[in-house]
Formats: sequence, structure tokens, C-alpha cells
Amino acid sequence: MQHSDPDDLFDRAEMPVAPFEFNADVARVFPDMVRRSVPGYADLVALCGLVARRVARPGTRCYDLGCSLGAVSLAMLARTPSGVGIVAVDNARAMVDGLARRLAEVPGGERVRVCCADVREVEIVDASVVALNLTLQFLPPEERAGLLARIRAGMVPGGVLVLAEKVRLDDAAEAAFVTALHEDFKRANGYSELAIAGKRAALERVLVPERAETHEQRLREVGFARVTRLYQHLNFVAWAAWT
Repeated sequence: MQHSDPDDLFDRAEMPVAPFEFNADVARVFPDMVRRSVPGYADLVALCGLVARRVARPGTRCYDLGCSLGAVSLAMLARTPSGVGIVAVDNARAMVDGLARRLAEVPGGERVRVCCADVREVEIVDASVVALNLTLQFLPPEERAGLLARIRAGMVPGGVLVLAEKVRLDDAAEAAFVTALHEDFKRANGYSELAIAGKRAALERVLVPERAETHEQRLREVGFARVTRLYQHLNFVAWAAWT
């Protein structure tokens, strides 16, 4: 996990809380934020690297869409041969600038092309592995199928999309229990009640989760041949979708 300042952004939040955005303040604390607030985040990053190691081959590309500070890009870089190109995309300038600085210090970092762009607009070409690690959930639901269809069209035979998302549970009792456990996870990692409430308010209507079954059906509808659930920790799920 990359070094960062401690995440204290919502300890000083004032109500009403502004909608969450991936700005310079978030970039400054992002590694600490995801470590303390996303159960299994390090596992999800490592999983993307393991998939790339097994699937990516020279002459193809790996894409990290919604790369933030590039943890997945770096995991792919470490586990793929030199003939594999890596494309890291994020529309937050503070994030891509932070990744570019880090790549300057990483052996082989020149293999990673960093793009400040909307993931819905970037061209996907010769992709053997595509990672959407907690990215799709920030797009309007009606635009998610279009992005997935574009990804599928740009992938080579035998390619794999790794999709990780926070999911919604329909059963009210189950949802309340899992939400309570997630908040306990944050408390155990040192977040105050003010910070937990502030971030919840900031993410409302910005992060829109869907049912796991909705994701699986959509992946099949846009043309992925097989969809396998690889990982789950509380209400965070990851799938592999094959071309």
C-alpha cells in the first residue's frame, strides 16, 4: 500500500456535507482512506495483479479504468512481462499526477501510459485484462452497460475483465446487518462517528450500488461468455468476466 497522509477529511466535516469528489484533498489521503474504509481493498488490488499474471500476454494491453493513484496498475506492472502495455485512466487530475510521480521511481514504469480522461471515452484496444476496481459504481446506472459493451468490444479472445463493486442487498435485515458490520470495520480502523456519518452523507447519490445479480446479468448481456464471482468481503464483490 502506498504511503499517504492519514485520512481525517471527515473528522472536520460540517453539515451539510458536500458531495464526494476525487480532488487533491482525497488524493493526499487516498491510500489510507481505502485501507481503512474498504474491506479487502488490498486483496482486490492483488487479485487484479494475479489475473494479469495468468492472462496478459505480450502484444496486448492491460487497462486500469478509474485508476486513482494506480495501485492496480502497479500490481499489473509487477506481474506482467515487458511486452505487455498498461494503460491507467482516471478523470481526476490530482490522481493521475500522483501516479505519474510514483511511476518515475518504479523500475519499468515507462510501460504504464497514464491518461487523464473519462473512462467512458477512452479507446479500448487489444485488451487482454481490464480492471474496473470500484469504478463502475460512480457512473450513472444507465451508462454502465455502454461502458461494459465498449470494453468487451476492445478485448482480445480469452481476455478477462475484473469488476469489483460495492453491492446492494435487497433483504432489509441482511442489508442492515452488513452495513452495521461495515461501520464496525471503520470504527475498528480508527474512524470517528463524525467521520463515518460525514462520508456516508458525502457518498449519497454519488456512489450508487446495485445488486450482484444485476451486475452479473449485465455482463452477460453485453457479450461476456462466462462470469465468475471471485471474491466477497461484506458487501464488496469482485467478478471475472471472460470474452
